[in-house]
Formats: sequence, C-alpha cells, structure tokens
Amino acid sequence: MAYKDLREFIGDLEKKGLLKRISTEVDVNLEITEITDRVCKRGGPALLFENVRGYGMPVLTNAFGSMERMRIALGVGDLDDIGRELIEIIQPSELPTTFMEKLKALPKLAQLSSYLPRVVKSGPCKEVVVRNNPSLADLPVLKCWPQDGGPFITLPLVFTRDPETGVRNVGMYRMQVYDSRTTGMHWHIHKDGADHLNKARSPGGRLPVAVALGADPAVIYSATAPLPPGVDEMLLAGFLRKEPVEMVRCETVDLEVPAHSEIVLEGYVDPLETRLEGPFGDHTGYYSLADHYPVFHLTCVTRRRHPIYPATIVGRPTMEDAFLGKATERIFLPLIRMFIPEIRDMNMPPEGVFHNCVIVSITKRYPGQARKVMSALWGFGLMMLAKLIVVVDGDVDVHNLSEVAWRVFNNIDPRRDVVMADGPLDALDHSSPVPFYGSKMGIDATRKGPGEGHHRPWPDDIVMSPEIKLLVDRKWGMYGL
Repeated sequence: MAYKDLREFIGDLEKKGLLKRISTEVDVNLEITEITDRVCKRGGPALLFENVRGYGMPVLTNAFGSMERMRIALGVGDLDDIGRELIEIIQPSELPTTFMEKLKALPKLAQLSSYLPRVVKSGPCKEVVVRNNPSLADLPVLKCWPQDGGPFITLPLVFTRDPETGVRNVGMYRMQVYDSRTTGMHWHIHKDGADHLNKARSPGGRLPVAVALGADPAVIYSATAPLPPGVDEMLLAGFLRKEPVEMVRCETVDLEVPAHSEIVLEGYVDPLETRLEGPFGDHTGYYSLADHYPVFHLTCVTRRRHPIYPATIVGRPTMEDAFLGKATERIFLPLIRMFIPEIRDMNMPPEGVFHNCVIVSITKRYPGQARKVMSALWGFGLMMLAKLIVVVDGDVDVHNLSEVAWRVFNNIDPRRDVVMADGPLDALDHSSPVPFYGSKMGIDATRKGPGEGHHRPWPDDIVMSPEIKLLVDRKWGMYGL
C-alpha cells in the first residue's frame, strides 16, 4: 500500500522499531551530522530530532539508511521485483503478433497511464501560505561538515519545466542557503535542470522553480532516479506507489508540486546569474570544491502547520545515499539488460560512489564481448560517467567483492585486458586534470581462449566434488561444519 505522505512512512518505521525519536536538544551546526553519521555507519535506525535548538520543527535524517528501509519505502519485499514488473509491462515475455494479442496487451500499457500524476485543488502543503516576505530563516537547514560553505538543503525535490517542450523534470540538487531569500542551485552540466536553464537564456529570462521538501518516500526516491530526458519522475513515483501522485499548483510559479509535501519553496533562477557555492562535504567522502552555480530566489513558501524538515547526510561511504543508489541499481538492471542482454548482474559498490566503479557479470559467448559491454555501458545514459568498469564471467557473484578481487587479480593480463578510454566524467570527480572530462578504465577479468590470443589452457576453479560435500554435511553437520 502506498504511503500517503512522509509522516505515514515515519509512523510505519516507528511501529517496526526502525525509527528513534530524540528529545534531547541538538544543534543544526555539525551536531546532527555527527550523530547521524555514527548511527548510519552502525546500521542504526532513522532519526527524528524533535528538539532542534532555535527552531520549531523536527528534523528527520537517515530515513532510507538501510536496504530494509528502502524496501519498506517502496513497498516491496525485493527491490529486483520492481524492475521485473516494469519490464513485463513495457516488454512482455511474449511479444504480441496477432491483432488479438495486441489488444490483450493494451491493458498493461493502460496500467501505466493510470499512474500519471493527478492535479487536485489543494493539499496539506497549502495549510500555511507565505507570499509577503517569505523566508528560509525558519527552516532548520543543516551545516553538515566543518569546511562546508554554509548550511545546505540536502533532500530537495527540485521541479522545473523544459522551456521548449513544457515537459516536467524533478531532480535532487543540493541548495546552499546564502540568506533568507536566496540559495545556490547545484545543477551539474549533465543534469536536466541545467539543460532547462540553458534553454531559458534570453534577455530578462527566468526559469520558474519549485522545491518540495518532505514528500512520500516513493516521490523522494523518484527524484534521484536516472530517468531518460522527457520521462516524468512523477509517473515513476505513481508506478512505485501503485496510485497517482496528487499534485497542486504553486502560488507564484507555473508549476505543480506533490500535495502532501511538508514544505514547498517557490521561486526562480536567472540564467545569467551565478554565485560562489561550496565547498561541500560530498558523497565521495571528499569536499567538492567551491565553484560558481546558479542562484535560486525565493518568492513564496507554503507548508503544513507543523512541518517535518527532511535531510540526508552524505560523506565518506557508506552513508544513507548508498541505499538510494542500490535501489536504482536493482530497479534499472532489467532496463539495462533490454539493451545489453548478456549482462547477468551488476554491482555499483558504495565505495565507488556509483559513478566511479561498476562491476558486471556477463554470459560470454565470443571473443571481445567484455569490451563490447564496456563500450555499450559508456554509451548508456548517465552510465557515461562510469570511471571504472570491471567485467567478470556469469558465474561470479558481483556482490562478493572478495571474489571479484580474486578474479581480477588472477585473471587479467594487463596489456591485453585493460582498456583505457577518454570521455565525460562526473562533476564531482576531483582526480581528473580538467573538470568533467578525463580517462576511464575497463578491466576484462573473464576467462580467455584462443580467440583472444590465449593459447594456453585456462585452469578450472578448485571445487570439491558434490559427493564429498554431501558426505561431510551428513557426517559432520552436527559440529557446524
């Protein structure tokens, strides 16, 4: 069953013993971060800080900080089920060929249209409307790390429309608070928000922006999902919720936002204005450097009467964002398989912060297939940012990093099996000599044969015979062997 809003999700986590309320006074300046970081790295619960010094609203952190909570958030027992269900809708196991079969397939496609967002007249996010002198001063925005350039809104759902097509985009981009009316807008050049801003460049042009804080968990996740341009994140959220997202029109900008949000910030970005933003202790585990980014100007605040302020803490892995990323890995794997069918499984380890390391296993049928997979992945959406791709055989457990390391360390001839390429890199990659562009590496750790220049016999793995394993199970099982 879909969660109506963030507080329903909080209530469910609390019933399951997965949320801790903290009544002791805490400070938004570094203290909440240190507490959350310790709890997250120990596999602890979501945290609701109810007594935040100087502010009248509680702060929620670590809501998605485990695989269990991600499954609860998206209403499934196995995150892989979501991708399988989506593929069954858009690519049935048996493609319709006759007219009658095509008619039978229509209900599945119609099912997707039933998840389209629905505009309603009003909602809880309109309980308080502040048009005159709106301010960010009442929000308990966190300063997360000592060298941060200031306090940052870290879990915003940023709504924009393509100025040319009118298509909506929702992304999650950090926002440094400069003062009570302006923030930074951290739009990387590869993101849809930055594309919308570029299209708004004209004399006197402004890009309307709305920022929702504290929607239901499916909506929050969908803002992080790497959807193709033009695909509405609110449709994905509706699919995950199994019912449409209710949206309300904003007061001062021509945009809609989730009706059950806790807080909504309305405003605009001037395409010709930038301001120094950062540094920021980022999900890479390093501070991203200060640079010039667009500026968001606040024109209106709407909110619930007693809102909850959501935040996420990022830093040295593993943190809460790792589990949001793992959800993406599992949900989108079947979609990747549609285009690269030989891929068996995929692991994007949190230590690689998702764009730095991708491990895939493949069903290998011909020489050079691992290189083909590398090239295909580097040409696949935001996978273009992957700095390291490791390819192993289909019988390797890509989620067992010890096994992957064993295969890589033993199976490669570096001159033959390491591929170097140049291409786009994530804006947060600090290792490249220039921003946004640098080298990538692919490692082919699959078994080799004569077709790849390996004329020596390839050794078999050492595996005990099934009969002896069964004998030991029966004879020595009582001793825990």
